[in-house]
Amino acid sequence: MSEAANPPDADNTELFLGRQPILGRDQQLSAYELLFRSGGLAGGAEVADATQATATVIANAFTEFGVGDALGPYRGYINVDHDFLFSDVIEMLPQQAVVLEILETVEPSEAVLARCQHLRALGFTLAVDDVIRADASYRPLLELAEIIKVDVMQLSPAELRALVLQLKPLGKKLLAEKVETAQQMEFCRSLGFELFQGYFFARPTIIAGKRLSPSHVTLLRLLALLMEDADTSEIERAFKLEPGLTVNLLRLTNSVGSGMSVRIASLRHAIAVLGRRQLQRWLQLLLYTNPKGGEHAVSPLMQLAATRGRLMELLAEKSSPGKRELADQAFLVGIMSLMPTLLSVAMNDILEQLPVPLSVAQALSAGEGSLGTMLELTEAIEGGEVAAVETALRRLPGLRPRDVNLALAQALAWANSLGVDSTIQ
Repeated sequence: MSEAANPPDADNTELFLGRQPILGRDQQLSAYELLFRSGGLAGGAEVADATQATATVIANAFTEFGVGDALGPYRGYINVDHDFLFSDVIEMLPQQAVVLEILETVEPSEAVLARCQHLRALGFTLAVDDVIRADASYRPLLELAEIIKVDVMQLSPAELRALVLQLKPLGKKLLAEKVETAQQMEFCRSLGFELFQGYFFARPTIIAGKRLSPSHVTLLRLLALLMEDADTSEIERAFKLEPGLTVNLLRLTNSVGSGMSVRIASLRHAIAVLGRRQLQRWLQLLLYTNPKGGEHAVSPLMQLAATRGRLMELLAEKSSPGKRELADQAFLVGIMSLMPTLLSVAMNDILEQLPVPLSVAQALSAGEGSLGTMLELTEAIEGGEVAAVETALRRLPGLRPRDVNLALAQALAWANSLGVDSTIQ
């Protein structure tokens, strides 16, 4: 039987690689672009029907891997080329969970416009990707979309301003994509863009001689004590320097131990009930929130750090079953990898304050060891960098594309669950 009649296993030829965050005007997380990319892990085999293989992977992501549920309250933007637009598989996707992003290669023919109208009637939300023009021939497609994505990298500031003036009368949501810096984001915001895509919020800005806030100093001190396996009384004393943190800890522990007949009223009891491993994890995540409470929206940086940590933990569990210590260290590397962005302090300065294991320090400072490779893999997954994903996977025996897909869906679900857990605040 030919390959066309019996296409190769999509698990070996395609990778569900990841997601890029889409933020609102106040830099709150709004959605993700889901990145589906072809890979060569099947030994270079050609996929006879690339569109069908891609469609199958996308459908599997929402069924077998539960990506729709993993997205939680956030929608997933999915790239749609001409062939996929007319595929029957597209109608199997959950309308409420996805935005169909029509690629710039799709010409607005009568058939394309009719298909888009049909998908809108079915309840799908449409976006148009990589818009850099608004001429008359392209306007019918722009008018059908609810969201217009503008590629800010291809336009000068003057060109971008002129394009926005052309697009605004259409009354659509404008999304600035490929935003690389905070300055770019602010410029686009001033032009009236409502949505922003890119990792500008995760770029580290190291400030020489920067002093950490008292709350960050306390959290790092507590983390150091836990990593050093300090006496409980010493941990208690450190907590008492931050009354608000102590209250949140008691609230969290009472929530975790809600089935207990005795309520938790002391720090010592709280530490015993929660356990040091969970306490350390809570503190790591708390670094990315407002320790004093107040704002209950989870920051996109925390979402990214939490997803990295959980994804690395799951990949470590799969690649080295039974090695709980390695999985814990993988979580720590994922969480700490974004601390330079969070604190505006160099990684080496952070490592000087935390007695992390040597393997963790080497992964964070130099990308060395299996933990360094897992971090490399995780960052490549986020950016949809196919070659880097494949290179890293080859250095991590025991991991398959399917493992990555499933782990990413689970990591997204876990990170999203933190957004509705007020105890994290």
